[in-house]
Amino acid sequence: MSQFAEDVLKGLSASPKYLSSRYFYDDEGSRLFQAIMDLPEYYLTRAEMRVFEMQGDSICDVIADGHDSIDIVELGAGDGSKTAVLIDRLLRLGIGITYSPIDISQGANDELATRFAARFPTLDIKPHTGDYFRVLEGLRSGSGRRKVILFLGSNIGNFGSSQALAFFRELRAAMEPSDMLLIGFDLQKDPRKIVAAYDDSAGVTARFNLNLLRRINRELGGDFDLAKFSHYAQYRPIECAARSFLISRERQTVEIAALGRKFEFDAWEAVFMEISQKYTRAMIADLASESGFKLGPEFLDEEDLFLDSVWLPN
Repeated sequence: MSQFAEDVLKGLSASPKYLSSRYFYDDEGSRLFQAIMDLPEYYLTRAEMRVFEMQGDSICDVIADGHDSIDIVELGAGDGSKTAVLIDRLLRLGIGITYSPIDISQGANDELATRFAARFPTLDIKPHTGDYFRVLEGLRSGSGRRKVILFLGSNIGNFGSSQALAFFRELRAAMEPSDMLLIGFDLQKDPRKIVAAYDDSAGVTARFNLNLLRRINRELGGDFDLAKFSHYAQYRPIECAARSFLISRERQTVEIAALGRKFEFDAWEAVFMEISQKYTRAMIADLASESGFKLGPEFLDEEDLFLDSVWLPN
């Protein structure tokens, strides 16, 4: 049984039911997420892009820090548009770069490699397709050059608190004293603004969540009827966390052939899909300290919506 099948079985057998957001990003899921980033309600991408465009020189000074060659490793690279701003400035400074984007979607990696090869013909690019948790081991045997690990776009928001702590501790173990980590954090803000970002008026986020059911149908022989589920998003300001669910619109039975199982859904039963954690500055400082890092410079957009934080091994 594949890991995907095992995780679906575990999630749909639980009470309450859940599905792991790590499986959102097949090729269609990656395409839909690119569309989400262009939505007017989805402020995160634009806010972080403004950080890079307005403070890119300062960020590059911190990244280079006297090194004439560096290895940039990006976890969950997506389309790489924000990273391209930094790479362009670093190459203009004469910094030698090996860029290793890691993404779960082969299609996204192929598009990224083609686009970057055309834009940066001197760039040494080495894409990796797969779950970046499994790629972390490869970081332990580096080139001896400084590693700069990028984890942008508030990807860390999809982790629960204990999972985030374990993830950063594993990253810390893969890093040398001269390495650095650049992480994007979506900050706590008006709850209405946050909810709108995860429940857009065009319904693209709903299609993104429902696409996971389509993937189960395709890869595991499921018979989900997507019309019988609806997307629902909420934000809990006390916990600083947005959550998304798929809601069964009626009592129904779903069979998944690869699991040899049928699953019962009550009318209006919720399936938990994703957490999107928002952060305060104090939460970021505590997470860095507890996982073996010290805080370096921080870079904010002009509206204080989004923060890119430099972490250094402690």
